[in-house]
Amino acid sequence: MKRYEKLAAEITQLIHSGVLAHGEKAPSIRQASRTYSVSPSTVFQAYYLLESRGLLRAKERSGYFVCNHSAQRLDEPQITQQHIESHEVGVSELIFSVLDSLRDASTVPFGSAFPSPELFPLARLARSLSSSMKTMPAHAIISDMTDGNPNLRRQIALRYSHNGMFLPPNELIITNGALEALSLCLQCTTAPGDLVAIEAPAFYACLQMLEHLQLKAVEIPVHPREGIDLASLKTALASLPIKVCWLMSSLQNPIGASMDEEKKQALYELIRTYQVPLIEDDVYAELYFTSTTPRSIKSYDRSGLVMHCSSFSKCLAPGYRVGWVAAGRFAEQIKRLRLMTTISPAIPSQAALADYLQHGGYDLHLRRLRHALENQQAAMLNAAERYFPAGTRVTRPQGGYFLWFELPDNIDSLTLFQQALHQGISLAPGPIFSATQRFKNCIRLSYGHPWDERSEQAMQQLGQLMNKLRQT
Repeated sequence: MKRYEKLAAEITQLIHSGVLAHGEKAPSIRQASRTYSVSPSTVFQAYYLLESRGLLRAKERSGYFVCNHSAQRLDEPQITQQHIESHEVGVSELIFSVLDSLRDASTVPFGSAFPSPELFPLARLARSLSSSMKTMPAHAIISDMTDGNPNLRRQIALRYSHNGMFLPPNELIITNGALEALSLCLQCTTAPGDLVAIEAPAFYACLQMLEHLQLKAVEIPVHPREGIDLASLKTALASLPIKVCWLMSSLQNPIGASMDEEKKQALYELIRTYQVPLIEDDVYAELYFTSTTPRSIKSYDRSGLVMHCSSFSKCLAPGYRVGWVAAGRFAEQIKRLRLMTTISPAIPSQAALADYLQHGGYDLHLRRLRHALENQQAAMLNAAERYFPAGTRVTRPQGGYFLWFELPDNIDSLTLFQQALHQGISLAPGPIFSATQRFKNCIRLSYGHPWDERSEQAMQQLGQLMNKLRQT
């Protein structure tokens, strides 16, 4: 922990314990520098961090003051058990109606599925695009369409190797974003009418894909911190003809849960025992706040059962639409399916990303991105504790950019969604994350955009709307 972060943690403790009360002036820069034996620049950095977290507020020519903060600390949501059975999926109309209303750029983007473009090195990527196109052999525009840009595949394989995974070259397939990778994995392991084990709540695009391919969902409950419930998954695999599992082992969308290494290994042993393939959706893998990189379930795979899907859309280049799958024993099937549909992602995008990964300082960008997201999460959590009604529960993920809120039972999230949108605030209501439109009193909020006064006011407005809905 850096010196300014340690100082910020000490002052945070003083605020939460009530030693520094709401409205009270924080120690001046000079006074804090003497008290804590640090430089004035360290104090400035600590205060900037506390300001981004919504704990301090600067007043011109007056110094820093403690913001209004609530003594309540929101509990985490409870795991929701349910009867294990299959369901037809028919949620696309609801999902599209919600997503269509989130396109207005003037809304506060708490419902967004992407972080702010301000957090990405777009200018540096543009230079990589220009540089790579100048040096690319003319024939590569055609020849790279089959297997993908060879340098990009090497760079991705190198990142796998840093985590102790050494992939055969023919196992890695470049796709049009992670969504195509996930779709191809489903198509090569299922036929219409088959059963797929998914999480509850689940990523809404997963539900749309199951509906499109006429597959049935078997919803497995997810613990808000520990991930999918293995006992329920084992029951499902033992009692139902499940063809494939689709889940997120780290920073699950929408809850943010991450399995520990022991649980990931146990899950792999479970699917190996039942010989059921696993589609591992790992698009948030680079957005962890912990000191070590989380392992994937793929890292335990010795039989080719795990298809590991990811992309650069969430961590580097959302508009470039470049993803991949480490496809295990299904690599040849997936490659042929891709050639029969989209043929190839755009070759210039692949070349640009390969150049950036090799020369652009990707790891430095990731460290800055994680730091920004961690600060923004703290600010949103702090605001929720101040403004949201008693009885609200929330997750505290160790990465990503989503928080999952379980609201008091009598608050309908679809009604809240409509009312909030009318006030220029977007959010993602719980029912779009379930095949059976459960989680009616839950919402997903994104902290993927820089925190500002508008964000703070939006959280206050949401809290006011929630309190009104409780009274109706």
